[in-house]
Amino acid sequence: MTFSYAGMVERNIGFVSESEQEKIARASVFVCGVGGMGGAAVQSLARAGVGHITIADIDRFELSNLNRQVFCTSATIGQSKVEAAREAISRINPSACVAIHGADWLGNLDDILATCSIIINGMDDIAAGIALYRKAKSHGATVIDAYTSPLPSVTVVGADAPRPEERLRFPSVGRAPFTLSRQELDACREAEILYVMVNSSSATHIDLGVAAKLLAGKRARPSFAPMVITTGNLMAFEAVNLILGRPSAVDHRGVFFNPWTFEVERPRLAPSQWLRKRVARQLMKRLSGAVS
Repeated sequence: MTFSYAGMVERNIGFVSESEQEKIARASVFVCGVGGMGGAAVQSLARAGVGHITIADIDRFELSNLNRQVFCTSATIGQSKVEAAREAISRINPSACVAIHGADWLGNLDDILATCSIIINGMDDIAAGIALYRKAKSHGATVIDAYTSPLPSVTVVGADAPRPEERLRFPSVGRAPFTLSRQELDACREAEILYVMVNSSSATHIDLGVAAKLLAGKRARPSFAPMVITTGNLMAFEAVNLILGRPSAVDHRGVFFNPWTFEVERPRLAPSQWLRKRVARQLMKRLSGAVS
């Protein structure tokens, strides 16, 4: 079969116009982390016809990734995630220009962001994420992200919006991110989890015994394919909105989508947040003390 970009994207037309499809073909997107959410996002963007994709990841696929990571198969276990993702993208959209970065990606951020004004953050490294957000601000780039949450979520953080570390009051503000102690990194994660608990119904959709072990550092974060892949596709939609200049109902505070109830959950008003925060802090304290 002879590949044709026009043939690949012909059924996009109707959802987007022909001129909008041309914008998608010219677009450049940086996806940092191509495992779960990032992998799902980059797959959708490749199928949408995005012409220039830069991806970064430092890991290799392992058996536990099979439950949710779209580029992980029995054939790619043990392979570099960026190499496997690049090969998959080339099979989906051979016309796409794909650049890959491994552990060198942080040192190359200035060069990456010189051509990519849209970033999808699909990693869970807190210190690296802080560094990414700071660089994005200095380059005028927008970061599309999601919360550590058992519900799909998405945030869109423009260059002029407050950084998550500022809004959630991380102990990293004004400091070099890679000097943070393990306790300080844990405090950053707990601040994000507190926001999730206050502004969504997430706590009702996860086993609290598992959550207690997670808070105590006794187990890895649980992940579920429908949640992870839905999140990645929400990210991809926001990237398309930015490429096409379409308005979005999502801002730096983010939204949660509850697929169990089919409701969109938005940040609560201040009085409600204050009360729920007190309750959530008590629950987190109780969960943290439940695992010795």
